[in-house]
Amino acid sequence: MTRHASHDYVPFGLWVYIMSDCVLFASLFAAYAVLHTETAGGPAAAALFDPHFVLIETLVLLTSSFTCGLAVLAAERKNVRGVWAALVATLLLGGAFLAMELTEFGNLIAAGNSPQASAFLSAFFTLVGTHGLHIFIGGLWMLALLMHVAIRGITKGTSRGILYFSLFWHFLDIVWICIFSLVYLFGSLSL
Repeated sequence: MTRHASHDYVPFGLWVYIMSDCVLFASLFAAYAVLHTETAGGPAAAALFDPHFVLIETLVLLTSSFTCGLAVLAAERKNVRGVWAALVATLLLGGAFLAMELTEFGNLIAAGNSPQASAFLSAFFTLVGTHGLHIFIGGLWMLALLMHVAIRGITKGTSRGILYFSLFWHFLDIVWICIFSLVYLFGSLSL
């Protein structure tokens, strides 16, 4: 019987996790698709969302995906400074995205458009909020990676960890593109 190192199972476990997240987000997208017209007499998506703000928010997140890719390349080259610079940039951009999302939520709630106002808003806050929670968790993961690099430098395990994180982060970008398309772009057409 051959024993395998525990790190051999990490990619499989990561893919299982990402697939389970696909199921989660598919369910949330389905709920949103069914409920997006259920406004309870309140405003629809086109009246609530600022497309320019959301476009900037999207560009911030997509830029963070680029810097995340730079972290992977720097780790492959054992470039500690490059990893630090790329991960810190990714962390800051992810934080900026999250701040923008929270600002949007705050503005909607202040205007009386809370999740309790309609089924549409409940589905919106759940879908977008779940994505935001994943961004927050990704930020914690980045902090752990930065601490690991600071303590141990770039090891084979660190490089793998950065690669695995990158897969997670790029997955979140793909989910956001779907949110941007379904919620914001199609929502702006439904006046």
